[in-house]
Amino acid sequence: MTYVDGFVLAVPTKNKETYVQVAKSASVVFKEYGALKVVECWGDDVPEGKLTSFPMAVKRQDDETVVFSWILWPSKKVRDEGMAKVMTDPRFDPENNPMPFDGKRMIFAGFEVIVEE
Repeated sequence: MTYVDGFVLAVPTKNKETYVQVAKSASVVFKEYGALKVVECWGDDVPEGKLTSFPMAVKRQDDETVVFSWILWPSKKVRDEGMAKVMTDPRFDPENNPMPFDGKRMIFAGFEVIVEE
């Protein structure tokens, strides 16, 4: 069964084009290491909540947009092996390729797919 890595983050709205380019470059790397698909979604209808919400979770500022993304892998084993390689790939070195967002406020997790239709 496939495996999913999910991400929620806040990106300065002015950095949208830079983020898109970084995401496209990153997707190439993820796919080289076994990912089936990389999806990046720019927030369009992301309401503030009273108790919980995506904006609250990532401490979104007024000049930021919430991004929701996921990577689809063929299995957790492929994901674990692929992500280990991604983390040591020089194309992901933050010194040479800084991220256009605050990575400390990014939420990420791995998920076992339980329904896929």
